[in-house]
Amino acid sequence: MSQAPHGAVIGRVVATEQLPAGPHQFHFWTALDTALGIGAIVRVDGAAGRQVFAVVVDGRTYSDLASPLHDVVAAEGDPAAPQAPTRRAEVRLWTAAVLRHWPEEPVQPVPLADVRLATETDVETALRMDAYVRAEPPTGIPIGVYRAGGLTAPVWLDADFLLGPESAHLNISGVSGLATKTSAVEFVLSSIFQHLPTSKGSVAAVCFNVKGTDLCFLDQPAVLSDEDVALYQAVGVEPKPFERVRYFAPFKPDGVNLNTLRSHAELVGSVQPLVWGLREVLGFHEVLLNRDDLDAKADGFLDFLADRVVDKEFRDEWGGSHRVRSFADLERLFRSIFDGLEQAGRSDVWRTHHIATIRKVRNRLLNISGRCKGLVTDDPAVSDLPFGTFEDRAVYVVDVSGMDQLGQDLVFTRVVSLLRERLERRDLGVDHVIVFVDELNKYAPADGPETYVKKMLLDISERGRYLGLVLFAAQQFRSQVHRRVVGNAGTLIFGRMDMDELATPGYQVLSPATKIKLATLPKGELMVRHPHFTQPVFVRFPRPAMLSGPDGVAAFPPAAEVPFAEAVVRQLLALDRRVAPARLRDLIADRREEDVRRALLATKRARPDDVVAFFGAALGPAVGRHEIARTVRAAPLRSVEDPYG
Repeated sequence: MSQAPHGAVIGRVVATEQLPAGPHQFHFWTALDTALGIGAIVRVDGAAGRQVFAVVVDGRTYSDLASPLHDVVAAEGDPAAPQAPTRRAEVRLWTAAVLRHWPEEPVQPVPLADVRLATETDVETALRMDAYVRAEPPTGIPIGVYRAGGLTAPVWLDADFLLGPESAHLNISGVSGLATKTSAVEFVLSSIFQHLPTSKGSVAAVCFNVKGTDLCFLDQPAVLSDEDVALYQAVGVEPKPFERVRYFAPFKPDGVNLNTLRSHAELVGSVQPLVWGLREVLGFHEVLLNRDDLDAKADGFLDFLADRVVDKEFRDEWGGSHRVRSFADLERLFRSIFDGLEQAGRSDVWRTHHIATIRKVRNRLLNISGRCKGLVTDDPAVSDLPFGTFEDRAVYVVDVSGMDQLGQDLVFTRVVSLLRERLERRDLGVDHVIVFVDELNKYAPADGPETYVKKMLLDISERGRYLGLVLFAAQQFRSQVHRRVVGNAGTLIFGRMDMDELATPGYQVLSPATKIKLATLPKGELMVRHPHFTQPVFVRFPRPAMLSGPDGVAAFPPAAEVPFAEAVVRQLLALDRRVAPARLRDLIADRREEDVRRALLATKRARPDDVVAFFGAALGPAVGRHEIARTVRAAPLRSVEDPYG
């Protein structure tokens, strides 16, 4: 196959009554050995400097045969018969969809002129990238490279249409394991961190790890091939892992082993516990409680608790003073209410709230710490994301892969709600936050009940760009995600797709040849739709410069779950390797597990220079045990009159 130079003539526009050339689509023929394929960008040069840029969307070959039967008869029905001395005329015909006219007006049918392979400048002009790549300051974010006809040219997205305010959000679809969805998001985040101009403000990313080890090693470098290094050079991105990554994970039910697969001794010290108390979860009771329980009466009592009781000095009608900061404090308040009503001879209403409503709310709230054990604690001491002190170009990974659906919903809803509130007040620490959510089919399905999580995703997709809250989401089946979530995404990326998915109505705008190419895409190749691109374009991106989940597990195998005392020692050693393990074991010997958990949480949150001293101070003095002498009482004498004594 011949390789034509970039910009060289490779064909000519052809138009017939059956196949006319229109302003948005045309046909052209080329030589049979021309290096051209689906997705290639071409340029048509008309008269008076007029140019038309287009992308190839279909191709076919035919000869002068009126019917296949003629060829069968000519070969006398024998496929192995010698070829005819005269080769039949053969035509290679391509269909191209117009990307851009220059000048833009008037829009006219494509002229019957020469067709040339696009140069790097032509690719930039065809995709309208010149408007933001050559702006001052430039706002281009590299997404990969365009490859066709021997040309390798970088493809850029517009930051104003990726992070807002003009448009925002990114959605990626593809077959699990073959579409490289997570890898594509990691590369895009690296590009944003390195290329977003300072005039656009600061940016951070909050990534929810919902599958195994997908995002557990973003700070560990990967070994790249020479081809990947060349791709990084072509797009101008430095191949390196993220420099600032902070990990958060809840505890397992034992309260000391972190519920994450990033538990190798060399890495677990960088994982901070995610632990919430009553105050943190009370505002999100709709996520935790059954919808059937949330009638107007229960909702009113919950609002009363949040507004007038929790974290405030509260006096009941019987002279008791309460400061509710934990679930244990809340239980004492409820017990005081029930006892007071019983002593007063009233058992129906307390402060306009019926006793049945109070008992129902009590049962539901006190069950939360058991249902979300490891995430929700009875203790008022908590550990949370650093809301208010987010750092520029930092990644915050929240590992919820080991949690059940209820815990995942609570984490996602509360974190996103606080991000939105902080961005509204402009006191988060950064101007833009990218929220990455995988498995969108699960969290925002097209059908099913209206959950609180789905409402949050809809709110981000419809109003987030005005605040700087941007949703990057991935799923296998775009057709099964809520239409308003995917419809508000300004940039759409498609990896290798399933043929059944491509048969759904949402893909009818694509040509049959484009669909077939999508169904057979190799790893690392994507189809991109962007507001500046009038037609989808195929790009190739390099492998991320950080370890993938399987490679990370091979290099840093997760540690096995260990007993309580040993788990505490390991987590403290991860903060300071110089500490003697025996000294830590002596500190926690014969101490209550609740006290040890509280001290461990405080130490990991503070990350002090002197781990032992801080942990010992947080643990407090040991209370010695004293044996109480038992009083020996003589057994009573049996009465002779008692026949049963």
